[in-house]
Amino acid sequence: MNTVQPYVPGKRQPAHMPKGKISRWTELKIWWREIDRVLLLLVLLLMGLGTIAVAAASPASADRLSTSSQTLDPLYFFYRHLAWQMLAIATMLGISMLGRENARRFGLLLAAGMTGLLFLVPVIGAEINGARRWINLGMQFQPSEFLKPGFAIATAWILSWRMRDPNMPVAGIATAYVGLIAALMMMQPDFGGTILFAGVWFVAMILAGIDVKRLGAVIGAAVAGLTATYFLYDNARHRIDSFIGGGTAYDQVDLGARTLTAGGWLGAGYGLGIRKMSLPEAHTDYIFSVIGEEFGLIACALIVLLYLAIVGRVLMRLIDEEDLFALLAGAGLTALLGGQAFINILVNLQLFPSKGMTLPLVSYGGSSTIAVCLTVGLLLAVTRRNPFLKSRTKGLGDRLGFGQMAPMQEKSGSARREIHP
Repeated sequence: MNTVQPYVPGKRQPAHMPKGKISRWTELKIWWREIDRVLLLLVLLLMGLGTIAVAAASPASADRLSTSSQTLDPLYFFYRHLAWQMLAIATMLGISMLGRENARRFGLLLAAGMTGLLFLVPVIGAEINGARRWINLGMQFQPSEFLKPGFAIATAWILSWRMRDPNMPVAGIATAYVGLIAALMMMQPDFGGTILFAGVWFVAMILAGIDVKRLGAVIGAAVAGLTATYFLYDNARHRIDSFIGGGTAYDQVDLGARTLTAGGWLGAGYGLGIRKMSLPEAHTDYIFSVIGEEFGLIACALIVLLYLAIVGRVLMRLIDEEDLFALLAGAGLTALLGGQAFINILVNLQLFPSKGMTLPLVSYGGSSTIAVCLTVGLLLAVTRRNPFLKSRTKGLGDRLGFGQMAPMQEKSGSARREIHP
């Protein structure tokens, strides 16, 4: 009887392949076999719908940003969005071809580099709309946007150390890291981004099996921090007050909600929206409202279903994942996408204070579009799997109590797997 050798998903030369150099075409075939093609299709479909939405929102933003000396083309943002999307898709596919170990290394380097740049933002960063979040290094971008996927990878890597040594203080290290990031983010200030980082940390800590009592203490400290933010952060206080009691200076959330429902169930039709012309950032923060006005609430429901399908698909992929790092990284990256979409949609529905947060894979963006697609590329990389191998354990299922806890291996190459009969 032949012995089946351990297999590492996405590794350059699988054990079952003959030794020697593998051609590029063979690598592409291995990638196509291992990649989650359903997830990739859902992401591309959402990006396609986003392109249509940006085309609908572009005239509103172009009109608002036009001046007496310069009139922007109504489809100015649409044309730019197409160019950025092509670059972003290439980035996503390129990152998805990395093996799991290389994806981990890339994520750690990204986390280290962007954390370093966060220290420089208060010093050399550019200030836009009252916030200092951007750095210009030949291209203006927010280090925090690229830090998000790196942070998810780094947190997953830190927490996976406990598989080597259960006595390692991984919870304290991960908590200290997210505390550092939160402090740097609030210096910009970026309250919405801070919430996202904290959400990724919380999901990873829960799935890593960290003691709930410890989490309770940290959550209590976080609540105290949020309370302090309300009194110390004027912009946050104004937006929260406006959200609770209504206001005039910060009423963009109310305007977005009225625009969202203006089109009814089927919408006014492409290019026929009127309320969108008064929306601030119609092509970014409030693009969901533009979709509602021009394409209807049914189209908005379709967008929400696509996000739910993406999250559900990843959870299905992780349900029997044996590699603790892959489980935590996949869940963290998904929490980033789902959490940002959730907050943006709630803001447009007037159910959450305005956060200045785009709708991932849908909103217009330059470097932010590349950052989101980089996140998806890392998600596709860490969830790569040989379809001919069957797991004997339930990774996420065990973590959520769906089955009897089975020992999890740190590396998928050493995980217990068997060939389908």
